[in-house]
Amino acid sequence: MEDLMQTLNISKLKALFPGESVAGLGDDFFIADFRYDRSLKMFRYPCRFDGYIAIFCLKGRFSLDLNLNTFELKENTLIFIVPGNIIRVSEMELSNLEKFRFFMIAVSREFMTSLRLDFNHLFNESMIVFNNPCIRLRGDSLRVSAKYLELAADLLTSEIPNKKDSVGSLLSSVLYLLASVWAQAISVAKQSASAPSARNKMVLDQFLRLITEYHNTQRNVTFYAEKLCLTPKYLSKIIKSISGRSAPEWIDSFVILEAKNLLKYSDISIKQIVYRLNFSNQSVFYKFFKAHTGMTPSEYRES
Repeated sequence: MEDLMQTLNISKLKALFPGESVAGLGDDFFIADFRYDRSLKMFRYPCRFDGYIAIFCLKGRFSLDLNLNTFELKENTLIFIVPGNIIRVSEMELSNLEKFRFFMIAVSREFMTSLRLDFNHLFNESMIVFNNPCIRLRGDSLRVSAKYLELAADLLTSEIPNKKDSVGSLLSSVLYLLASVWAQAISVAKQSASAPSARNKMVLDQFLRLITEYHNTQRNVTFYAEKLCLTPKYLSKIIKSISGRSAPEWIDSFVILEAKNLLKYSDISIKQIVYRLNFSNQSVFYKFFKAHTGMTPSEYRES
């Protein structure tokens, strides 16, 4: 069954930012040096990005939903987002807008492959050991990273010929730097994490990745337990103890998120949505949707 969530590529992502804040080269990568603008539409609604994103918050703070978990980015914090993650900016602190600033680096899968950096591995490791995968930069790491990003943004807006290779090398350097900082933080966190806790967090991460892939067709906990070679009872116990939410609640949350996207950002009929989300009939879908949102699908689409 086709992927239903809205997926952004680099050209679509660029369009979400005011033009003067973005510098980039084609569909390989771009850097956004951003101050708050009331026209900002970045990730206002859940979506996926077909590539890699690093967000470095220099000033201010905002909340980011990542695979239905909410994390806070505040001054001097960094987070990586890998292909397939469901992302949404859920809240911004608007009391001090003149101090709001962040850098975003967006990189295509192809360009990341050329850098030979395994950010998927780093991200998976971080989700295992961190309660909050936002890394706070300090000292030399903070100072050097900020300078690298500013230089890369300046270079992209310059008239220097053959700047793709120059920016590529510079971007490689800053990504290697950020990756080393990230890896060091993971190493420290692992030393203080107990083995059972780390293992359970790994199960949660694998469970969420499976839901991301199969929630359109599979809503039975037994299916996911078999994929993870666990009993449904044991999987449910782990998920509840680590996340505070039951396994069925997680599955339903992804389905609701998908349904909301289709209702808001497509013109297909509710009958077609019922089919795409693998509900037996419209009545079952209506009851499911209203139980979780307090609205019927039609009311939500019109809201």
